[in-house]
Amino acid sequence: MQATDTETGGTTDAEEVAKFEAMAAEWWNPNGKFRPLHMLNPCRLDYITGQIAMEFDRDLSDRAPFAGLRLLDIGCGGGLLSEPMARLGAEVTGADAAPGNIRVARLHAGQSGLKIDYRCATAEALAEAGERFDVVLNMEVVEHVARPPDYIAACAGVLRPGGLMITSTINRNAKSFALAIVGAEVVLRWLPKGTHDWRRFITPDELYGMIRAAGLEPVDRKGFVFRPLAWGWALSERDLSVNYVTASVKPG
Repeated sequence: MQATDTETGGTTDAEEVAKFEAMAAEWWNPNGKFRPLHMLNPCRLDYITGQIAMEFDRDLSDRAPFAGLRLLDIGCGGGLLSEPMARLGAEVTGADAAPGNIRVARLHAGQSGLKIDYRCATAEALAEAGERFDVVLNMEVVEHVARPPDYIAACAGVLRPGGLMITSTINRNAKSFALAIVGAEVVLRWLPKGTHDWRRFITPDELYGMIRAAGLEPVDRKGFVFRPLAWGWALSERDLSVNYVTASVKPG
């Protein structure tokens, strides 16, 4: 997860950073503590690649369809999204507030023969340094920061005009408590207890409000829905009741 340094008045939640730091060694174990993300990743990638291809008029059948695009994976963790984006030709920067995550990500990228610019950095620091990106992937992070509106504004600040931000998080309602907290952490034990705090979950309308306040225009949103019979995830046009994803653009 990503967060900023509390000493600089950013959006860091030190306890949340420490929580993910403690699990850093598990990132690339498909049966470990990040198993739910490994299961979700194909569905996330389908959405991400489709939105980038549409926004920048790219042909996904090309060998490196995202060549020439500079992409930031904020809260990159161990690099589960950074690596596929690099393979598709993007110039990838992966940033995370937890040093352990960055160490794991750098090691795995090296073993995979991929060139990815991994940094122990924050959205605010990157914006202040004048960094700008065509695409920002902001996946499963906003529910872990101290001040979500400020964090979304910082992410918008590193987007170039015409840039695309893709954001995913978890809705806040009775169903999400039953499935994302009780089901995932207690019954199925997909995640360690305490991984999520239901009170931090964000409704789609709340997230859209933050995105618009940051100067971006929402253009799409869909649900990530778990299908028990197929034992996998699928995109849904209508069901945003638990996990969901949005796409927004910065006016050029």
